[in-house]
Amino acid sequence: MGSFSAFHWIVVLAVVLIFFGAGKLPSMMGDLAKGIKSFKAGLKDEPEAEKPAAESRISDAR
Repeated sequence: MGSFSAFHWIVVLAVVLIFFGAGKLPSMMGDLAKGIKSFKAGLKDEPEAEKPAAESRISDAR
């Protein structure tokens, strides 16, 4: 109990294929990949936005 065997994963895959159909899976995976890429890009952009604020604090202290 607690771990899944190969048979369990085959059953889950079969249910997903029946529920969504084989044609929708590639488009769903593509949308998921786009979402992950945009999330990672958002994380990379965030620290750059904070740098000017930190520099203004340094110039205010002088």
